[in-house]
Amino acid sequence: MDARITLKVDGAPRTLTVDTRTTLLDALRDGLDVTSPKKGCDHGQCGSCTVLLEGRRVTSCLLLAVAEDGSEITTAQGLGGDDELHPVQQAFLKHDGFQCGFCTPGQVCSAVGMLQEAVQGHPSHVTVGSGEGVELSDEEIRERMSGNLCRCGAYVNIVAAIWEVASNTVPGTGAES
Repeated sequence: MDARITLKVDGAPRTLTVDTRTTLLDALRDGLDVTSPKKGCDHGQCGSCTVLLEGRRVTSCLLLAVAEDGSEITTAQGLGGDDELHPVQQAFLKHDGFQCGFCTPGQVCSAVGMLQEAVQGHPSHVTVGSGEGVELSDEEIRERMSGNLCRCGAYVNIVAAIWEVASNTVPGTGAES
């Protein structure tokens, strides 16, 4: 059965017809030619397909596109301005937080989402204390990014990139790395 849906992708409303079994990832890639989110494991385990859905990070291979009709989707492609990269994208470049680049769009979207979660005070499994704020540490960043795998092993550089942005955006987080 087909359904006509509209998604606001990277700031622009896009309408398409999809089979009701189509994942959000497949709707983006195959239906709308948005190739920033990658198809890795197709089981929600690698994070290559991570996008921001209404500002929250999600693995798009696990969501049905019809369930997200009317939603706002931001991919790594839509994070920056017209001729400007998002601060996380700039930091990934500066710290060489990628090697082959396959996982990078998902890593970047996940980093943007996790930084916002930290600003909002959402704890992770390793968050110390039960206070109102979240102070990021290397362990905290690694835990929050654990759903995004990098086969090249660029994790040290990814953490350094996130630290740079976190030190400017997450209250109580200093440049500890």
